Amino acid sequence: MQAPIHSLPALFKQLGLPAEPADIEKFVSSHSPLKADLRLDKAFFWTPSQADFLREEILEDADWAEVVDQLNLMLRTKPITGAKN
Repeated sequence: MQAPIHSLPALFKQLGLPAEPADIEKFVSSHSPLKADLRLDKAFFWTPSQADFLREEILEDADWAEVVDQLNLMLRTKPITGAKN
């Protein structure tokens, strides 16, 4: 299996978002979980250009598609807050 071409931080930079690990974690925790029937590109928090980029990358199965899928999965999972061992 080939490694993804782009990383999650690179996707965030491409979208014009802060891309440090803490920034990504904060973004995901503040925007998840997305409803199961909501397409990623239709989420309320994207700008029109961000939504267009996400939609096109998935539809064209382009270089960014794998990492966009990764973000999609991350946003579908309810964040764990205050987890105790």
